[in-house]
Amino acid sequence: MPGTKRPAVWPVVLMLGMVLTAGYAAAAARPDPAHPLAAFLDGLQTLRADFAQSVVDDRGQVVQKSRGTLYLERPGRFRWDYQEPPELIVADGKRLWFYDSGLEQVTVRPLEQGLGDLPVALLTSTRSVETRFHIRDLGIGDGLHWLRLIPRTKGSGFDWMRLGFRGDLLVRMQLRDSLGQTTRIAFTQVQRNPKLDPKLFQFTPPPGVDVIGNPGPVPGRPASGGAPSSTNPR
Repeated sequence: MPGTKRPAVWPVVLMLGMVLTAGYAAAAARPDPAHPLAAFLDGLQTLRADFAQSVVDDRGQVVQKSRGTLYLERPGRFRWDYQEPPELIVADGKRLWFYDSGLEQVTVRPLEQGLGDLPVALLTSTRSVETRFHIRDLGIGDGLHWLRLIPRTKGSGFDWMRLGFRGDLLVRMQLRDSLGQTTRIAFTQVQRNPKLDPKLFQFTPPPGVDVIGNPGPVPGRPASGGAPSSTNPR
């Protein structure tokens, strides 16, 4: 998207979204309790977790830190609510929204379209994780059961992703991108299948912000051809 800020967190958000909203072949029948990803995905409909995220460059220096809360409803809906710094990413089942309050800017894309090299359409797919990734069991480390996922197709924007499980809960995630940066996320206060307010997965651009992209009709705002909006679509 020329002329727009591409959020550094999006590759992580989308890759994890692909895993969380996908199915797992074993989970479709009898989940293998020894396989943490199958156990995690089996019966998962909603998720809530706090997270702390850091980005480390290829020299081992921490270049970014953030924290917030993740909400997810399968399939195709999630909300990454960054408190430090304040940013918001919402997938409402049809569109993907990124709100940067500091820039007073909203970026929106249809879910079925690609974002750079990352196929956002996979977020709404029910294809199993194995069709997208080579999965390797790394065994136990630091008290967690680790898996490594390597994308089967090139151009995904990342080299590998590691998932760390405690029982049937995902508590750690590491992602190495094609630039050599590693993003690390620690999940705490993880809740499986809590009741979530549907409004968490709705987003309306605040008055006066720039809107990059074409969101289509948005509740509370005029559709195309209506009265002028206070946003500035580009």
